[in-house]
Amino acid sequence: MIAVVGAGLMGAATAWQLARRGHEVTLIEAYDIGHRHGSSHGSSRIFRRAYADPFYVRLTGQADEQWRELEDDSSTPLLRRTGGLDCGAGRDPKGLAGVLGRAGVPYELLGVRAASERWPYIRFDGPVLYHPDAGVIDADETVGACVRRAVEHGADAWTGVRVTGFDVGEKVLLRTDDGRELTADTVVVAAGAWLPELELPVRLPELKVTQQQVFHFRQREPSLRWPTLVFKDETMQTYGLPSGSDGGPLPAVKVAEHDRGTPTTAGTRTGVVDPSSRTRVSGFVRDRLPGLDPDPVAEATCLYTTTDDDDFVLDRHGPLVIVSPCSGHGAKFTPLIGAMAADLATGRAEPHPRFRLNRAG
Repeated sequence: MIAVVGAGLMGAATAWQLARRGHEVTLIEAYDIGHRHGSSHGSSRIFRRAYADPFYVRLTGQADEQWRELEDDSSTPLLRRTGGLDCGAGRDPKGLAGVLGRAGVPYELLGVRAASERWPYIRFDGPVLYHPDAGVIDADETVGACVRRAVEHGADAWTGVRVTGFDVGEKVLLRTDDGRELTADTVVVAAGAWLPELELPVRLPELKVTQQQVFHFRQREPSLRWPTLVFKDETMQTYGLPSGSDGGPLPAVKVAEHDRGTPTTAGTRTGVVDPSSRTRVSGFVRDRLPGLDPDPVAEATCLYTTTDDDDFVLDRHGPLVIVSPCSGHGAKFTPLIGAMAADLATGRAEPHPRFRLNRAG
């Protein structure tokens, strides 16, 4: 029997992958499915192929295939193609174009004039990379679809149950806050921002938890179809994407900073939006995104769990599989990470060297 601790995006996807392969699975979640306390809630996450690192470009291609499998298995649309833009001097659109070209990923590299003609509601000041494979993932729908299909494939789901202890030997005895005990041959720990707080017999790489702020801005022209956007210069790392239901009943775009989260822990986060972030992001919208009203119509917080090198943690230590593919860019890989974690849990594969627990020595 395999237990999966945590039913955010990665835990839910792992439970789905294991259950559909016919394994006995128990999925344990401390809150309700789809809760808003961690990193996996909301209607909008970016899917993109544009990475400077060819390793991640390859992974995005594999993830794309897994998204189609999940959508087919769940009969649920989860990934909506919008195309994506990368711009700003710090983003190096020309360099990204070279990486995508060598990987065979479709793209266009546009000058300011051509980009401005195509997207007149965005202000550009340098070359722009466009790749049509980018899109928007609905995180809430993804978690729900994975859990639903895992259960339909035979998994048990315990919700509102927090794991309080791990007794690790050849197997693992799990203790929960409602007095239950569960013995598992293997335990997949996909606890997100709670991972650094768990008492595990495993040395983890340094994990930094931050509270991030996101803001939703109303489209001035509701009929426009916005692409995703990743922007970086010497002062800001910012991203934008269509909001979905998080932005309210009218079309909106979610815009946020990638690099200025507030250090916290899963247990002590305030959930209060940092007003300085609101000011910076609204200023960015005013300067760069004239197609949006610069006053946010909705805002929220979430958590990043980040490694020093931004690579994921996906490794096995005895009967424990540790899954922490976060660092603010993991959501796009959700069903692929589920498959990789399932392979580790069942002994079908070895961990990738970049994702090992001890890669930092």
